Amino acid sequence: MQPADAPYQAALHIAQHLRNAGHQAFFAGGCVRDLLLGLTPKDYDVATSATPDIVQRLFPKTFAVGAHFGVVLVCDEDGQTTEVATFRHDGAYTDGRRPDAVRFSTSPEEDVLRRDFTINGMLLDPIAFAKTGDLATATLDLVGGREDLAAKIIRAIGDPTLRFTEDKLRMLRAVRFAARLQFEIDPSTMAAIKAQARTIAQVSNERIRDELTKMLTEGHARRAFELLDQSGLLAEILPEAIRMHNVQQPPQFHPEGDVWTHTMLLLEHLPPNPSTALAWGALLHDIGKPATFRPPDPAKPNDRIRFNGHVEVGVRIAEVVLDRLRFSNEEKAQIIALVHNHMRFGDIFQMKQSTLKRFLRLPKFDEHLALHHLDCTAAHGNLTLYDFAKHQYESAPEEHIRPQLLLTGRDLIAAGYPPSPQFKPMLETAEDAQLEATIHTTAEALTLLQTLFGPPPPKP
Repeated sequence: MQPADAPYQAALHIAQHLRNAGHQAFFAGGCVRDLLLGLTPKDYDVATSATPDIVQRLFPKTFAVGAHFGVVLVCDEDGQTTEVATFRHDGAYTDGRRPDAVRFSTSPEEDVLRRDFTINGMLLDPIAFAKTGDLATATLDLVGGREDLAAKIIRAIGDPTLRFTEDKLRMLRAVRFAARLQFEIDPSTMAAIKAQARTIAQVSNERIRDELTKMLTEGHARRAFELLDQSGLLAEILPEAIRMHNVQQPPQFHPEGDVWTHTMLLLEHLPPNPSTALAWGALLHDIGKPATFRPPDPAKPNDRIRFNGHVEVGVRIAEVVLDRLRFSNEEKAQIIALVHNHMRFGDIFQMKQSTLKRFLRLPKFDEHLALHHLDCTAAHGNLTLYDFAKHQYESAPEEHIRPQLLLTGRDLIAAGYPPSPQFKPMLETAEDAQLEATIHTTAEALTLLQTLFGPPPPKP
């Protein structure tokens, strides 16, 4: 059965128009792989013998995003955008990311042989598929992609050393595809990754960030990071995570094992399609533990392993990681907040009402809850604190957690206090009392502050 979604229909129309103009046109890459796996492709790429200038002449609205490499975006009247790429043969890759030059080709065979993995190297005749609905007869497989799909193997096309020399990012993509599809990496392909792992530094930090984020959010994040570790890539792109190996934890709180094992369990239990912040918060929440590990003191009976200050250290390490990977300020702020606050749930029964309400009104508190649930599930399994926090968060009226303030800076000025740095602690004290429900009016707030901070100075 053929797909009926808008991306498919747009790509089919483009292929038909190219064919009518006398050019070859196929669906290529991941969309063919996904169709053969029974999955719905997110988008469809068209490969063609038509050169970029011809593609731009044939379609009224195009964007030459990579015309030098043969790539043109074609946009239809409904706003659907499809990538159309000319068959090509790549020249040398001196930067480890893009070819220095390309030669356009009329040969689909030549185009396929320069691609990354066999499962991504198949072509589909969209016109034949539209007529018959038969994937088997409409698929052009010149690299053994269908056999590797059936065997659940990620295998580089041709010489894996050459494929990864050309484009270092392919090493991360191999890991990501293996994890997401639950495939194995072909031994020779894995050997080539291990041999070239150190060269991953040639890839920009932004591209590394994007691949890691996809691994964390596409499902099977634990498998992805275990493969990164086994391949040697993790030591190059996230050495801070490697240090979690063999860092033991107190068994009464962490029967599952060391910090690495605990973190991998969090990744295993990530919900489907988590936010970027939650996924990275799960990965980095205990990143400060290796540096703060303290074994039990033999002179103290019943002493245990401790990680004093691991949250503060973890925040500093996470900041370094996120800055290195060029995260946006917004994403960085939320990830850091998750790391910074993940241990506060342990004090939730002892919190004053004002402290609890301030905690519950943290931005995106649902993500803090989700991280705490993951943290407990991957350790002792006791969800008592989580259940209490969730109930408080869901049942407390907004006006109780974030009430309209009884007192502002203008009120202090009107009462005769000159503006000063003292305003901040004064207003925080008044808000705390309001959240504790010990004051209910502006007059009561001013009386409280006069008692604690003194009356306003006399007017000159």
